[in-house]
Amino acid sequence: MTLSPESGSRVAVVLFNLGGPDGPDAVRPFLFNLFNDKAIIPAPQPFRWLIARLISTTRAKSARANYAIMGGGSPLLPGTEAQARVLEGALAARLGETVKVFIAMRYWQPFTEQTAREVAAFAPTEVVLLPLYPQYSTTTTGSSLDAWRAAYKGPGLVHTVCCYPDETGLAEAHSRSIEATHGALGKPGPLRVLFSAHGLPQKVVDGGDPYQDQIERTCAAVLARLGPDWALDWDWRLCFQSRVGPMKWLGPSTPEALAEAAEDGRGVLVVPIAFVSEHVETLVELDHEYADLARTLGLPFYLRAPAIGVDLAFIEGLADSVLASMARPGLHPQGASCPAAFGKCPYKTLGREAA
Repeated sequence: MTLSPESGSRVAVVLFNLGGPDGPDAVRPFLFNLFNDKAIIPAPQPFRWLIARLISTTRAKSARANYAIMGGGSPLLPGTEAQARVLEGALAARLGETVKVFIAMRYWQPFTEQTAREVAAFAPTEVVLLPLYPQYSTTTTGSSLDAWRAAYKGPGLVHTVCCYPDETGLAEAHSRSIEATHGALGKPGPLRVLFSAHGLPQKVVDGGDPYQDQIERTCAAVLARLGPDWALDWDWRLCFQSRVGPMKWLGPSTPEALAEAAEDGRGVLVVPIAFVSEHVETLVELDHEYADLARTLGLPFYLRAPAIGVDLAFIEGLADSVLASMARPGLHPQGASCPAAFGKCPYKTLGREAA
């Protein structure tokens, strides 16, 4: 898709992501920022502040140990910066105008407020808000959008991509990662593909959050693009990782899915289906904790597909989403909107359906 922009247009694309501590000293304040977000802990203040302080204090030591495995800090920002550079080049080639891609992290630097000032100084004629969370949730994209609306006071017509769960480039990048990972180990079998997504409390989804439905859409889109090996000795499961606390979370959990694979005598290939960059949930939770569990359970093999990162199919898909968004002001999904049951879908409350 190409556009013929007016002369003098300046387009700012803002990538939203979680953020991560850049060193051991940043771990505790990062955790505090995370749990002090009302989208994560919905308690009123000052109770949320007290809860966030307690959690960040008690979890800081174990979290530092996890980040130490990755060199002391999160690789999320460097990975996002690489995506921003490649996307900026792809957009400049297709738009033929001044394009700059910015990064706004929710819980660590560069914070949303800092990025909002930088975008305003750029003086854009158009602003495209693009989450690096392909599947919408109130706890991720919703929180980032709320923070941006509170922070940004600059110029420009604003466009928002709220989600792109079954976007062609996203699905193609995941399918290529799966096939390359399987092929590199000689295509062992019988194989179970485990699509592992970050979990949510069940009550969030029961309250109308479309995240689980959109994860399922992503899985379906990826499966539709897998090659002929899929028809032989593969099967698949969707599971959820990173469960914390006593409340009921989406299931089955990834450890439960690993135990089921062991009982069925299948090796697994784990796909981080909700993550587009490597970070603590992939490099520690999947590569260490769950790999150790798989060995304990006696799985025939345990493989993990890399996050899709700067895969060109994914980046071109992001560029398509930006250009499609610019053709229609306001907030829109890239693809079909959510079923009526999901009342927390932002397109229903903020997008065209609310008009």
